[in-house]
Amino acid sequence: MTFDEFVGQLEWSDSALVGIDWQQIRTLPLFAEMPTLELEQLLMSGSVRQIYTGQKVFRQGQVAEEFFLLIDGRLKVTQTTAEGRHILVRVVHPGDLFGFAPALQRHDYPGTSVAAAKSLILCWPNAVWTSMIETNARLATNAMKAIGQRLQEAHARIREISTENVERRLAHAILRLAEQAGQEDGNGIRLDLILTRLDLAALTSTTQHSVSRLLSAWESQGIVESGRQKLRVLDKARLQALADGQSWDNSD
Repeated sequence: MTFDEFVGQLEWSDSALVGIDWQQIRTLPLFAEMPTLELEQLLMSGSVRQIYTGQKVFRQGQVAEEFFLLIDGRLKVTQTTAEGRHILVRVVHPGDLFGFAPALQRHDYPGTSVAAAKSLILCWPNAVWTSMIETNARLATNAMKAIGQRLQEAHARIREISTENVERRLAHAILRLAEQAGQEDGNGIRLDLILTRLDLAALTSTTQHSVSRLLSAWESQGIVESGRQKLRVLDKARLQALADGQSWDNSD
């Protein structure tokens, strides 16, 4: 079966897959510069699932039998501490690997993944990972880059929480999300994901009240526009200045 036949079979078998640009998958960072034949074999060795808003892909502590790639939509990964506190670990964007327990030398999922919007994911059994990277050198390199980027982001968050005040942490978090999931629409940068103020509080290790207070202040200054589970960056330069701990001077 060729890749085109594989795609055609998917689209006919599940109407939810109609409209997905499967050829665009070739451009995802994970598959960058992979030979066409190897990419076709890799995709055909996986399975596709549709996940509805609020539906869990896996739960914290569940035995990890698969790893995943988000094709379309948005997911959140959360952790629950021993004290019962829920922490937002990351937001998963199209093209991201997630639930990748083998990379962490774990046999279970360290967090819970839930769809923040209707999503499509590609799934592979963990058992095939070793053979996949042994036969696809480019895939192995791309996967290591993706894991490295996640670690870099995690280190940045730890540094921000340890050294910065709440205003700077929140500004950094919103700028990071705008970079990963923002869409410029002529009125600023729209964050194309469902994100609550509680989520932002979890991302920045602060309270929902503090997030609400800062967003309201920034909105009155024309820096952001916030609504129920929606956020738009109106003035990226001023938000960056806040993240850098600088006062804003627009006199020039």
